[in-house]
Amino acid sequence: MNPQDIMQKMQTIANDMQNKVGDAIRQSPAKDMEKNVRSLMTQGFQKLDLVTREEFDLQTQVLAKTRAKLEELEAKVSALENKK
Repeated sequence: MNPQDIMQKMQTIANDMQNKVGDAIRQSPAKDMEKNVRSLMTQGFQKLDLVTREEFDLQTQVLAKTRAKLEELEAKVSALENKK
C-alpha cells in the first residue's frame, strides 16, 4: 500500500467517524458533545503527526521535480565521464 492509499484510507475513516458521531449527536439532546468530540478528535489527529492533503501534494510535487533534476544531473555526469 503506498502513502497516498494510506492517507486516503485514514481520511475516509476520519470522515466516517465524524459522520457517525455527527448523526449520533443530532439525535441526542447533548449539543455540547459535538464540540467536545471534535476537540478530542482534533487533539488525537495532532498527536498522530499527520499532514494535510495540500502539504502532502506539495511535497509529492517537490519530490518529483527533485527526482527529475537528479536524473538530469546523473545523465550529465555520465556524459562527462564518457568523454574522458
